[in-house]
Amino acid sequence: MKASVHGGRAKCLQRLVRLDMPVPVTVALSFDAVHAAAIGNLPNMDTLLTPFGDAPLLSVRPSSQDPDWGGPSAILNVGMNDARLAELTQWIGAEAATKLYLRFVQSYAIHVARLDPDEFYLPDVADAASLKTMLDTFEFETDAPFPQDPAVQLAEVLRSMARAWDGTTARLLRQAKGAPANAGLGLVVQAMALGTGQGECGQGVMQFVDSTSGAPKIIGRYLSASRSDAYDLGPDAEGALYLTRDARGPALEDICPDQYAQLVSYGDICRRRLREEMEIKFTLQDGVLQILDAVRVQRSSRASVRIAVALAEDGVIPREEAIMRVQPSALSELLHRQVDPDAKRDVIVGGIAASPGAATGRIVLTAHEAQASAARGEACVLVRRETTPEDIRGMHAASAVLTMRGGVTSHAAVIGRGIGLPCVVGASDLTIDRKNGVITAPDGRRFKAGDIITVDGSRGQVLAGEPPMLEAALDGAFQTLLEWADDFRDIGVRANADTPADAQTARNFAAEGIGLCRTEHMFFEGDRLGVMREMIFAEESDDRKEVLDRLLPMQRADFQALFEIMEGKNVCVRLFDPPLHEFLPSDKAGMRDLAEQVALPLPDVIERIDALAEYNPMLGMRGVRLGIAIPEIYDMQTRAIFEALVAVGKKGISINVEIMIPLVSAMREVELQKARINGVANAVRAKSKANFSYRLGVMVETPRAALRAQDIVEHAEFLSFGTNDLTQMTYGLSRDDAGRFMSSYVQQGVYVEDPFHTLDIEGVGELISIGAARGRLGRSDVVLSLCGEHGGDRSAIAFCRAQQFDYISCSPFRVPVARLTAAQLALADKVSL
Repeated sequence: MKASVHGGRAKCLQRLVRLDMPVPVTVALSFDAVHAAAIGNLPNMDTLLTPFGDAPLLSVRPSSQDPDWGGPSAILNVGMNDARLAELTQWIGAEAATKLYLRFVQSYAIHVARLDPDEFYLPDVADAASLKTMLDTFEFETDAPFPQDPAVQLAEVLRSMARAWDGTTARLLRQAKGAPANAGLGLVVQAMALGTGQGECGQGVMQFVDSTSGAPKIIGRYLSASRSDAYDLGPDAEGALYLTRDARGPALEDICPDQYAQLVSYGDICRRRLREEMEIKFTLQDGVLQILDAVRVQRSSRASVRIAVALAEDGVIPREEAIMRVQPSALSELLHRQVDPDAKRDVIVGGIAASPGAATGRIVLTAHEAQASAARGEACVLVRRETTPEDIRGMHAASAVLTMRGGVTSHAAVIGRGIGLPCVVGASDLTIDRKNGVITAPDGRRFKAGDIITVDGSRGQVLAGEPPMLEAALDGAFQTLLEWADDFRDIGVRANADTPADAQTARNFAAEGIGLCRTEHMFFEGDRLGVMREMIFAEESDDRKEVLDRLLPMQRADFQALFEIMEGKNVCVRLFDPPLHEFLPSDKAGMRDLAEQVALPLPDVIERIDALAEYNPMLGMRGVRLGIAIPEIYDMQTRAIFEALVAVGKKGISINVEIMIPLVSAMREVELQKARINGVANAVRAKSKANFSYRLGVMVETPRAALRAQDIVEHAEFLSFGTNDLTQMTYGLSRDDAGRFMSSYVQQGVYVEDPFHTLDIEGVGELISIGAARGRLGRSDVVLSLCGEHGGDRSAIAFCRAQQFDYISCSPFRVPVARLTAAQLALADKVSL
């Protein structure tokens, strides 16, 4: 019997029988048989009923290939009729027998005959009169008496459950859970184990691990027939007993110690032989134990990691299988606080889930307010139309960020993922009134600055108030699983880290180094923004150098701290990239402050800002173009890098530094910068009397750089593909504005996925493939990597492995996910060979 033919439940029951567990007589119907039943071709009922004897009482349960795909509701007590009622009355009493009959009639009427549930409620008193009323109601509604023949009952139950599986609603529900459109359903017909009788009788469920933590623990309930007749086995079931001895009340271990011990032994057998933590459903009939079913324990992300590791450590499964059993998304959940899945959600607005995790705080509308809130020790949520580099300090101070504009590679999203800040972007249905300090939800509700909201960056929702949270959980099992993953993956994993704090996070998550350090973010710390603005307003080269000399020690200190944290690893520093307008104020108040700072009349400042404005600044004077037009910036940065190298070298710290030139499109750009950088390096060597080495490379983020990679590598030792800008330029899409229409494009099949979220293998991927191949033609030992926001995505990692890249680089909080994903891909390839 195969799960792909008869379903997972049938396969599991077969294995329980082979393990000599006391399973009631069971017959399994295959996917094909159930599909035939749906169109009226039922199996022979006499043949099907033969194993169950003359007066069968049966249950019918669904058996889909994957238990998570669900199925129609189980139907119990099939075969219950007037004759069976009389027999059971002699055995278990009139009330208990009548209740069984009533429940079957109710279930049959609702789920098989599809009658109005309100007409078939269970009466308070189970007696002959209430049963007659329900049977009469059935006959009135259907113009036919309730069927008495077990074969007819079973045939109708099978037909109904088969047709329910093929219904449109059921199809959509299971496809939402990942089931293929043509997924089959099996059905399991099993003799009922009633759990009622003269001796100790009842039913229960038992599992052997905690579903939330994954820790070993016996959990469940036993419902004794002598105490209650309810069928609810939940923790609040009336009359339910504990399983293990408990001071709060009676337990199964007390009243039936032998049967309890049997259950524990069956749990151990299931774990060892089925190689999984199982929940066992059982009954006691006059003290005799019967096992009705065993299903995989439902578990949280935290528990899934701990269970997989524990099974491997105990030798039940190999480490490779433990790695394959954990979804990488489960690790992402463990890294961040999450809204409790059982919490009530009062959704204000939905947007794009840009950075995972959840956080609660008071609404603030500016970066300054966020910093002030943090200084008071109050958690806050920064709400903006969109963020700019000037907002970075406010983002660091906030607990979460919400923006009206932007997509998954917008400024807020990239920074949020980098620093582990929950973030929702593209909430375009929100209205922000900064003047009055109010935001308005799509349903008209107004929230003032200072009101408490919660940002759920994992689901892309903003909630009113403060729902319960689950804390992050980086326990020993988490670390162990990733250490095992590192033994199997065959591609390096680095982190995008811009600050010492980012670097420390990357180090904590065992990144192999820094694959992208965006140095411009350092210019927004402390009072550096003001100095940077002075440099922009300087008219002459000497004036710019003088101002930049004030930034030099600050940059040097940043790099030194970064290098010390990443001792023994690689650090790739990208030189200054953004257009200068991002450092200038856009409002009149900011312009007045700037005028005071640079001692110029306000009209002159406004004129200068207007002169720097570009129609399309992301395609204008930025990146290497700035390095060529205003070389003093790159001179200062490379001097800071080299002097930091000398400083850490004196402390005995070794570091492999790589300098990356951004936005290259021509070989001559690299040639010019290489000569200048080498000149700065020689000057630092001569002054410090110290020797150091570094590698120079290029960030490939323009289509032309990919096409001309063979020329470019004459002056570059590595190529790192920046897929954020490369996607933007290949598609001709603004990554900040595409969120406005991207969902419509995906829904209508224009794009399969948002190309800023999932790497476009066909288009952008082809450019990368061309660039990699031509880069290798020009330099056989060129180091290749991908450092865009796609770096932590599974399809991008698979693509980079296929291209034999040396490493990928992603935000620090995606490093664990990337490590596990890379290992799973390597193991999957090994299996397929």
